[in-house]
Amino acid sequence: MQVTPDGTELWRLTLQYSPVGMTLVGLDGRLLMVNHALCEMLGYAAEELSQRGFQELTHPDDLDADLEQFERALSGEIDSYRLRKRYLHADGHEVWGDLSVALVRDPVGEPLHFVSQILDVSEQHEYEQRLRAANDELEHERQTLSAIFDTVNVGLLLIDRDGRYERMNRRHAETMRLPFPGGHAGEAGQVGHVYFPDGRLMSTEDMPSYRAAHGAEFDDYTYWVGDDAAARTAFSTSARQVRGPSGERIGAALAYQEITDLMRAMRVKDEFVSSVSHELRTPLTTVLGYLELLADRPDLPSDAAGQVRIAQRNALRLLALVSDVLDVARAEAGHLVLARMPTDLTTLVHEAVETSAPEAEHRGVSVRVDAPERLVAEVDESRLRQVVDNLVSNGVKYSERGDAVTVSLRAAPGAVEIEVSDTGIGIAPDEVAHVFDPFFRGGQVVASQISGTGLGLNIVQSIVVAHGGTITLDSEPSRGSTFRVTLPSG
Repeated sequence: MQVTPDGTELWRLTLQYSPVGMTLVGLDGRLLMVNHALCEMLGYAAEELSQRGFQELTHPDDLDADLEQFERALSGEIDSYRLRKRYLHADGHEVWGDLSVALVRDPVGEPLHFVSQILDVSEQHEYEQRLRAANDELEHERQTLSAIFDTVNVGLLLIDRDGRYERMNRRHAETMRLPFPGGHAGEAGQVGHVYFPDGRLMSTEDMPSYRAAHGAEFDDYTYWVGDDAAARTAFSTSARQVRGPSGERIGAALAYQEITDLMRAMRVKDEFVSSVSHELRTPLTTVLGYLELLADRPDLPSDAAGQVRIAQRNALRLLALVSDVLDVARAEAGHLVLARMPTDLTTLVHEAVETSAPEAEHRGVSVRVDAPERLVAEVDESRLRQVVDNLVSNGVKYSERGDAVTVSLRAAPGAVEIEVSDTGIGIAPDEVAHVFDPFFRGGQVVASQISGTGLGLNIVQSIVVAHGGTITLDSEPSRGSTFRVTLPSG
């Protein structure tokens, strides 16, 4: 026959087998009855806990709050309360508990004891602490970045994937009135008083915000803003895409730097260089003319003839330098004019090699050509000859006795390629990125006292770019260099 336990026994069994720590607490705070879960939580046997009060099991820093609620319940102010507090484990470490307490009264309302339920939330508390610390750190970072965002002397703009303006710093907001005196709609590509360096008005597709909104990344995109041409302000803009966790594009960040003083200084410099170069070219041409007449005189003594040849050679070098400086100035100003015509590049390459033959023979460097019988392209013959002459002469100049220079010409889909490769001294890895900079000369070149101005490759690059082409360089010290020019064939 099955025996059904009475209510008291049911309550005792419920308390004993509850997965949550439970206890009956006397009005003096002593633990009258404890279950197995509470014993496990605090590391005591049931007999030990029954000899203790909650006061000695509570962390001293949390005891006052617990006692306050305990007294309020005894006084009849409240019937129950809940709080989170720390308990002291038998081995001394802290246990965080979520405590729920209810006061049990007899039929006439007199207090009998407390029923307490304690849920171990130590892991949850630790997680919350870590989360709180992480949130505090993130908030600190947010405030720091926000302060930097609004303090830097660079205009900063964030746009979303659709080109809508999300946020801009104070610096950028202050400069927006220059290109957009009537206000801005907050969308990428709005056209205003924004001009290319040559004075042309920018279209929607040219605007840096529009380009960034459509996935472009760029550096030092230069332009002028302002309605009054005499009082315009110059800016340089860079853009980077902002991507989500999976690499998807979620917007773009743009940085705007005012460079008016720099642009004006560069303009003055270019005008000065151009003016001086023009002024030098005329007297140099005259000097060379008179030197040529002097060299042709039959009554010129032999020792004077040698001196005249030296003067001619140095005057020619100076004239070449002046011409190079003028070419650089024209290229930087965008005034490098091309006269395109159908040109047989095979003939052009062979002529460049023939021109370099005496110097190559003198230095003991072999030069060979790998080209089809005929390859015609629409180019500026004089300018492209300048490119090939420079690359071949460099290949010879920076090679040593026994080295070889190979000039290759080939057709590619929609393009032609001219490749000049040598087995010479090569270029250091940290210098490769600078070889096309004006006046740059590598450390080994300077140490070897090889003559040159450092302008040739800058002019070569300008001519190639003006043709709509590209030039690349692969080089390795002591193994040689390969310059590859790719030009549109049309």
